[in-house]
Amino acid sequence: MTASRSRTPLPPPGAAPYGPGGPGADGGWQGRGGPALVAVAHGSRDPRALPAVRALLARVRALRPGLPVRLGHLGLDRPPLADTLAGLRGGAVLVPLLFGHGHHVTHDLPAALAAAPHLDGRIAAPLGPHPLLAEALHGRLTEAGFIRYAAPGRLAHTAVVLAAAGSRAPRSAAGTEAVAALLSARLGGLPVVPGYASAATPTVTAAVRALADRGHRRIAVAGCFTAPGRFAARCAADAPDTAAAPLGDHPALARLLLHRYDEARAAGGGCPVAAGPSATGRDAAGGDGSARRSAGAATVAV
Repeated sequence: MTASRSRTPLPPPGAAPYGPGGPGADGGWQGRGGPALVAVAHGSRDPRALPAVRALLARVRALRPGLPVRLGHLGLDRPPLADTLAGLRGGAVLVPLLFGHGHHVTHDLPAALAAAPHLDGRIAAPLGPHPLLAEALHGRLTEAGFIRYAAPGRLAHTAVVLAAAGSRAPRSAAGTEAVAALLSARLGGLPVVPGYASAATPTVTAAVRALADRGHRRIAVAGCFTAPGRFAARCAADAPDTAAAPLGDHPALARLLLHRYDEARAAGGGCPVAAGPSATGRDAAGGDGSARRSAGAATVAV
């Protein structure tokens, strides 16, 4: 339920409400791409994190030319989310580069929009669960060489720990379990169990130990992390065998960002999701749904 209406309704995907150029020098409505997609990253002290996120957004821009794409961080890296929002005018859709409904998605992002009353904003759902996320995880496992261990005759001895940051929110854990099930399906039924870097159990080490106790000798760790950072490094270090790289600019992750953006616009305005290579359609939404709520002038689709 939406408690308040945005001051200016977002146009249907693909519409050009103001024509080429739009109002303002940097406006979120500028050009033919619609409201700005603001990718919200957690931020990290790891110097590899920011280049990885920028590479992902470059791929997003290549998939949707003309769409204004901006970056904001919740902490540690620049630009801060507050600065990014302050520089926008018109409409914006915040797409969290996060994988579950934890505190950042349910509290920090609505608060950030409430502190930017000049914007008509929406918050997209987090990246998980979704089949495109499972595709990206599968791709990184393949690049790491793990899939060769999952050949016929070896399945009984092979398993994966899906590593995530962790949250105390039950909905976040349920989402991670759903991603694990989607990845397991892509791997032909291979066991995939969650493991967490913080705030939830089991830890990655405990999940690895439990799988080993069940007779699995080849155990990989696939990380639900957008970019390198402390949690990603800690989880990779706990891998007894293969550790997949962070998802970074995997093509499926870029498509998922655009799907969440389209989904949030459709949920807020009753408009159809845009057709094209970036849209996956409602049937691929992974069953996570989309609800709306209000934060000031913002509509939150989480």
